Amino acid sequence: HMYISSRLTDSEYAAGKALESVRRRQDAHLDDCLHLAVSMRSFRAENVSAFVKALLDCEKQQAREVFAKFIDRYPIAVTRDLNLAKKWIKAHARGTERFGMVASSKAQRLKPHAIDIRVDIDPVHWFLNAKEDTRSSYYLEDAATEFQVQGLELDWACVTWDGDFRFNNSEWSYHDFRGDRWTNISNPQNRVYLRNAYRVLLTRARQGMVVFVPQGESSDPTRSPAYYDSTFNYLTEVGIPVLK
Repeated sequence: HMYISSRLTDSEYAAGKALESVRRRQDAHLDDCLHLAVSMRSFRAENVSAFVKALLDCEKQQAREVFAKFIDRYPIAVTRDLNLAKKWIKAHARGTERFGMVASSKAQRLKPHAIDIRVDIDPVHWFLNAKEDTRSSYYLEDAATEFQVQGLELDWACVTWDGDFRFNNSEWSYHDFRGDRWTNISNPQNRVYLRNAYRVLLTRARQGMVVFVPQGESSDPTRSPAYYDSTFNYLTEVGIPVLK
């Protein structure tokens, strides 16, 4: 018989079609007991996951309340200055604690900040090489995408946030960069993929993270400050302190 956790039906797993085909099998049985109610990683990780879920579900008050529970043990900060973000992460990491910069695979307009996600990193070098190696995550030069970090962890993460995923009034808007402009993503499944990409990026760090939201550039229509300001404001409204 095949036993699967009923928790996999939760919205954040986005495994609907695969589960439906399994559910129709006569030898499949959905069992609540298989769900690990307490994260094997830590209670802290459980709280961070709950915070990120509330944040991405646009449940501002819930996100604020969960964040207040762990801020003393798991620092999070947000800034418009990438150099400040890098200084923060280096100041917090101790000894061999690993840190690195991550970005969405659709973050096409971070290039003015020397972050080009089209340049493939080698995850082996990025995750394993020493601080002296420019290919390592420690150098904070190459950003790993959600595909390269999924299932893996850092001690500290610098999450860079582009105009692909924007908070707009009370909900998220989803965008793909095509040619010379951002276009709306209307396909529901592709929206889920993008939202889950940010879920992955925001849950990679064991110890804490800093989020970099660019200022944008009013003279560049592909990096309008409006693409970034509302996201930055939302992150501060849930209680994340600002580095200046």
